[in-house]
Amino acid sequence: MHAKDILIDGFSRIREEVHATVEGLGPDELSARPSPDTNSIAWLVWHLTRVQDDHMADAFGLEQVWLSQDWEKRFGLGLPRRDTGYGHSPAKVARVRVDSGELLTSYYDAVHEQSLDALRGLTAKDLERVVDERWDPPVTLGVRLVSVLSDDLQHVGQAAYLRGLLQSAAA
Repeated sequence: MHAKDILIDGFSRIREEVHATVEGLGPDELSARPSPDTNSIAWLVWHLTRVQDDHMADAFGLEQVWLSQDWEKRFGLGLPRRDTGYGHSPAKVARVRVDSGELLTSYYDAVHEQSLDALRGLTAKDLERVVDERWDPPVTLGVRLVSVLSDDLQHVGQAAYLRGLLQSAAA
């Protein structure tokens, strides 16, 4: 098995979990927050998708799906165009509201497809390419991809946990 196949499998698992977490939830459930200082399912899924979109586009020299396919306009959040949610205050988290889970999963699917297209063309040598020199040591493409994969898995796990909390509270 090649490294790119492992990465493709990992990113595909995120897609499965995003769909499983969001499926069947309405706007109120997607936006629910256990306390004013916590994130909602909508924010967590939007954020993990924005991070993947931003970081993959940067690493592979692509345009973000958020901008190239007008997802920014479809969501209509009133946030800066390239906002990924990093460092959001509770007030900004509250602004990430959606009318349906389909909007979240459709955006994730578009980002996922662009990610897979980029990953399919990877060679082992590509993973050694430095993509960010602001760190010591500089960040290689391989390290960046694992970082995105890890971040996304953590956030989709948080969203799934929150779904379980909401469902048990409603039962």
